[in-house]
Amino acid sequence: MIIKRLSLYNFKNHSEKKFEFSPQINCFVGNNGVGKTNILDALHYLSVGKSFLGNTDLNNILKDEDFFTIDAEIQSEDSEDNIKILQPKEAKKVIKKNDKSYDRMADHIGYLPSVMISPYDSNLISDSGESRRKFLDSMISQTDSEYLFDLIQYQKAIQQRNALLKYFAKNRVWDKDSLEIYDDPISKFGTKIFEKRRTFVEKLNPIVQNFYQIISGGKETVSVIYESHLLNDSFESLLKESLERDRMLTYTSKGIHKDDLLFEMNSVLIKKIGSQGQQKSFLISLKLAQMSLVKELTNKTPILLLDDIFDKLDDNRVSQLIELVNRESFGQIFITDTHRERTESVVKKINEESIIFEI
Repeated sequence: MIIKRLSLYNFKNHSEKKFEFSPQINCFVGNNGVGKTNILDALHYLSVGKSFLGNTDLNNILKDEDFFTIDAEIQSEDSEDNIKILQPKEAKKVIKKNDKSYDRMADHIGYLPSVMISPYDSNLISDSGESRRKFLDSMISQTDSEYLFDLIQYQKAIQQRNALLKYFAKNRVWDKDSLEIYDDPISKFGTKIFEKRRTFVEKLNPIVQNFYQIISGGKETVSVIYESHLLNDSFESLLKESLERDRMLTYTSKGIHKDDLLFEMNSVLIKKIGSQGQQKSFLISLKLAQMSLVKELTNKTPILLLDDIFDKLDDNRVSQLIELVNRESFGQIFITDTHRERTESVVKKINEESIIFEI
């Protein structure tokens, strides 16, 4: 998949910007605060329909304007498509492919797979399990069209069950039969999600290990381990066993909404023993493994978005990353940097056509 052209209107700090891209490497250089990362965020929108920075859609509208649009021409092996995202202030976001709106957001996910490597990735190590679950869900959603639907149905059922538990507590009533109505959809969708997460992580882990060995020089061993209540019990049993606890807590305490990914180095959590350099190397290995696995499962080469990472890595790790980019045929790449000379030096080491845009 290749993004040929991109047009932004009223998106973040860009009132109007237009680009014609190289099918290989595209670099955005300029001082901090000029909006380089915002361009990568627009490309991320094209892929998954939302900001990678976690901003709400309305907050991405340029100040004092009524809407933003992101418009792109995308070339696949057998067609050229127009993707347009429109977010008005007073209406729902619309995503169109060739002027036809999607019925569901989930129908667009996976059309243009992407992988973002940015300084914000450190949150995956330091934050709670929620950020790692979102990361896992995002990866799988780009490879499995049914996964996002199952996840939405599961979350709805959990929300409804939790609301009922809170209602019972507030009104000092209890109706076990009413609560058990949600057991079937929670078990059905939750078990499907669990199986897909487990299978995905089993495939991802050895690829992460391989990339880490290349980047780090093989000094340590890393692992990605899937942690879930369902590894040792069925969903039906979990709901029954935790019923009284859920009643006291007024929320569903066990299930795949509590899953986590454990990032380990030499069998210890990497956040406890890993240096900054080791953690950065692990995160890059994780993202490159994501790219490799998405490519394998979808037969589509994701676009690679590199945000300000050359400023955060030492020369040795930059060299290892460039070597991997050369070796792995990662497809279309977008890079931001504050130093044009450094960008030119890095790009020269990659045997691909490139364009550098001054922002």
